[in-house]
Amino acid sequence: MSHSKIPPGFHTITRRDGIFQEKVHDAYKSKKKLSEPTICPDCGAVYHQGHWQWLEAPAHANQEICPACHRIHDHYPAGFLTLHGPFYSTHREEIMHLVQNEEKHQRAEHPLKRIMKIEEEAESTLVTTTDIHLARSMGEALYDAYRGELEFHYNPAENLLRVNWSR
Repeated sequence: MSHSKIPPGFHTITRRDGIFQEKVHDAYKSKKKLSEPTICPDCGAVYHQGHWQWLEAPAHANQEICPACHRIHDHYPAGFLTLHGPFYSTHREEIMHLVQNEEKHQRAEHPLKRIMKIEEEAESTLVTTTDIHLARSMGEALYDAYRGELEFHYNPAENLLRVNWSR
């Protein structure tokens, strides 16, 4: 079957190996493959076998700042988790403990998933993260534990996720 006219918004895929080019541009993702091993001088994560890991760094390791530390230095979060509502106000300590435990669990496996900052106000709290998936998993953990309202707002142009949880 031959298609001579391509509908608006569609394009022809010229690659035959099934690999698609990434649509989202992340300025913090390395543009080149790093030499192995490479250690982040700030957090101690080691780039080994193509990704950042928590390993013992060899003495001869190269040094380069990891994407998470780069985001932290630039004050440029990838994820935002906003917590609010009457239930949150009365259970703030318990809920924040759950959020921080989720971050510890995720960070143990994935060094690039970290909380950047926690900003507390009278009626709400904003948690910023170095990774969109961490913000998502924290929101899902809150919903699983307490139900409530959970909303996701993803901006693909900036590779940014805003998660709102309330109850």
